Amino acid sequence: MKNNYKVGIIGATGMVGQRFATLLENHPWFEVVVLAASPRSCGKTYEQAVKGRWAMQAPIPEKLKKIIMLDAVADIEKITSTVDFVFSAVDMKKDEIKALEEKYAKAECPVFSNNSAHRATADVPMIIPEINADHAVVINAQRKRLGTKRGFISVKSNCSLQSYVPALHPLFKFGVTKALACTYQAISGAGKTFDSWPEMMDNVIPYIGGEEEKSEKEPLKIWGTVKDGMIIPATGPSITTQCLRVPVSDGHMAAVFASFEKKPAIDEIIDIWKNFKGRPQELNLPSAPKQFLNYFTENDRPQTKLDRDLEGGMAVSIGRLREDTQYDIKFVCLSHNTVRGAAGGGILMAELLCAEGYVD
Repeated sequence: MKNNYKVGIIGATGMVGQRFATLLENHPWFEVVVLAASPRSCGKTYEQAVKGRWAMQAPIPEKLKKIIMLDAVADIEKITSTVDFVFSAVDMKKDEIKALEEKYAKAECPVFSNNSAHRATADVPMIIPEINADHAVVINAQRKRLGTKRGFISVKSNCSLQSYVPALHPLFKFGVTKALACTYQAISGAGKTFDSWPEMMDNVIPYIGGEEEKSEKEPLKIWGTVKDGMIIPATGPSITTQCLRVPVSDGHMAAVFASFEKKPAIDEIIDIWKNFKGRPQELNLPSAPKQFLNYFTENDRPQTKLDRDLEGGMAVSIGRLREDTQYDIKFVCLSHNTVRGAAGGGILMAELLCAEGYVD
């Protein structure tokens, strides 16, 4: 593994692209040297390109302000000759994103994507680093398909399941048979702020297009098995979800219900959560939270405003675990949707694959 990687952000002007920019400002391994977006930003400095649309609380990183924006589509050759890999957060049609990311990969540039376009592609790993780091092995088969030596695509899962999937995963030893998750999702998940979406003030919208389908299908790929260079989705547990947009700036919360083949004791579950570690913790990766799953004993925790930034927004908060009359247990969990659920999760995925030798 190298000590320093030169990286690019394509889709750098959007909400997730901005989050990538802030999180990478002082990263010990990754140096941002390229920023790219649509043709309307091309030729401007990053500061000019995001003027009037900067949505982060932190200021624009000084190191990035004067970088001249490139065209994410037209300047692929220039970008890939400059960087070791790119983070993808482009806002385009799904088919266009799929084709664009493959072009980067075929230009021998690894792609760490926040987009959904390749999540269903069988030889593209969809990684939550603490849960299914072993899925990275399919990159070898993907490279054969693409005809590349270095280039590949790895994606992160949808932000809505980043709280309840990590909480359920360590409980699989008890045979999780079914789960229900109702998610209460922040407006930043739609790339919005209250300034740009005043209609969300004092409002709840009980529909987010495509979110429930993703929330029910994607966990099965994450919990799937690798066979013949492809990820075969798991056949269970049975998952049903309902996703609501709520008037919160950042942080997706979920109310979760689950049943088991062998029902565990409440204290046993809490102990498992407290002691759970994944590959990022074993490798001591820069963005890995020391305590991935955090259980709160207070009845009114976790709270979005208080707990979304736990461990820099990379930890998952859990609370209100108790027995249920219809399912075996129920609990509430929370994750930061644009950090753990988007840019931060993508950065941790890149750290993992660099450490495991897939990028060099």
